[in-house]
Amino acid sequence: MAAPKPAITPGGPLATALVSLVVGLVRLLPRKVREALARALGSAVYTLGVRRRVALDNLAHAFPEKSDAERRAIARAAYRHLAQAAVEAVTSDLIPDAELKQAYAVLDWKGLDQRLGREGVMVVSAHFGSWELFAEVMGRGVIPFSAVVRPLAGAFNAHVVKLRQRSGVELILQRGALRGMLTALERKRPVVQLLDQSVPAKQGVFVPFFGRPASTSPASAAAALRAGVPIYVVLAAREDDRLVMEVEGPITREPSGDFRADVQALTAEVTAVLEQHIRKRPEQWLWLHRRWKEKPIA
Repeated sequence: MAAPKPAITPGGPLATALVSLVVGLVRLLPRKVREALARALGSAVYTLGVRRRVALDNLAHAFPEKSDAERRAIARAAYRHLAQAAVEAVTSDLIPDAELKQAYAVLDWKGLDQRLGREGVMVVSAHFGSWELFAEVMGRGVIPFSAVVRPLAGAFNAHVVKLRQRSGVELILQRGALRGMLTALERKRPVVQLLDQSVPAKQGVFVPFFGRPASTSPASAAAALRAGVPIYVVLAAREDDRLVMEVEGPITREPSGDFRADVQALTAEVTAVLEQHIRKRPEQWLWLHRRWKEKPIA
């Protein structure tokens, strides 16, 4: 039997040393300086045109009613948010516990807080706002959780994984994740999955997302249905100097006897909730991802 694929492949020693140096220097900076640096870096990457055509094409399909100038402004802001999330990914552990409690607000838990640690629950999120600080808040400030992730490569991701595991996050690899998710749910751990990235057509279900079919992981819906647990959507929106944790749910579905159809319908319902929130704050989503690259198999 082949050995399981590792969650992280750090990369060569030179790249690892260079990234470690850069990350170390960033961690030495005051928080406000780090944030300003991240915003400047995001604007610079947008100006250099890295995946800019992808972002603008995605925005043109999603918001045809907006002007070209409006879409460019959204894209530029999205790059800044991405850069901030990248910096937070390797520095969020530096936030003191007392400060972390003041860094976020939950307007309405919708009953999720009563379930955490007492029963299994699926939590769906997205590459939206500050998803990395959301992980730190959940893992250190609320309750340790299990997270479904793709195998990652690169020294930077190695740092991110190390910090997440230190805060109590248990990693479940996305390919063949269902068994690990069900085991975690049986142990009454919340299981978190970011459900806004494209997956290969043969592994996903196609559901509407901004008016186009998007290949989406069925794992969250399948685990929720198998375990008989609800799904909550939790997004960490940036608002001034804090995070506003937006909670939707519980989202459930009575089994119809057609498991595949139930998974498709539940995935579509959850994806529609994600779209709703992204439409409200489009500048906080990852528009440079090729979300619609997979096409339905004829």
